[in-house]
Amino acid sequence: MGWIQDFATALGDSPLTEDEETLLLGAARDVAHGVERKITPLSTFLMGAAVERARADGLTRAEALAEIMRTLIGTLPPAE
Repeated sequence: MGWIQDFATALGDSPLTEDEETLLLGAARDVAHGVERKITPLSTFLMGAAVERARADGLTRAEALAEIMRTLIGTLPPAE
């Protein structure tokens, strides 16, 4: 178990799955390279808040993350 998994547990959440790690790292990469590197932490904060709102509405974490990823992809500027 790596640091990020320990951090998730310390925050009271379940550790990230391998698929979740891949999605989130890809999202951070897309924002950093497609928009602006310095806003990557802000975008991931917003994604986390959105996932928790969706979970409060009854979605699983995987369903919520998939929904947020669709939104992210829809708002990223076209690749040059």
